[in-house]
Amino acid sequence: MCLFPNAMEESAYSVDYEKLYQLGYRGIIFDIDNTLVEHGAPADARAIELFDRLKALGFEICLLSNNKEERVKMFNDDVHVHYIHKASKPRRKGYIQAMELMETDKTNTISIGDQIFTDVAGANLTGIKTILVGKVAAHEEIQIVLKRFVEFFIIVAYKISGRAGRKFY
Repeated sequence: MCLFPNAMEESAYSVDYEKLYQLGYRGIIFDIDNTLVEHGAPADARAIELFDRLKALGFEICLLSNNKEERVKMFNDDVHVHYIHKASKPRRKGYIQAMELMETDKTNTISIGDQIFTDVAGANLTGIKTILVGKVAAHEEIQIVLKRFVEFFIIVAYKISGRAGRKFY
């Protein structure tokens, strides 16, 4: 099912990136808002430290956001990675562009985000492994709150399916 992630983690900061690298993954596509920082916030010390660690491991990174360029660039000014704004997730085009920028492919790229209908669905439709992470902040815009209500039932179905306890890494 394209709405089921390949793995779930509490946070983007709790993913075992060293293990992913050992398994041959070389590219990471990240959502920004509520995946790495609160909606609209610049990169904080924790995000900067994570990106420095990932680059030192050898990962290529691309931020993929449906936001305007000014918002994505503001975050990227502190982490210095590839980025794509107005990505129209869950459309595949942004994911394909991200892999082209990182010079990776769907076999060695993962996507990490906090929303099922954009981050998980888009990456799954592109053939990229997905990690659904918990949201950073409790406060969200109303349209996202409404999606979270439906996402709750998808996550319940995911857990009932028995996939929740298994990881691809």
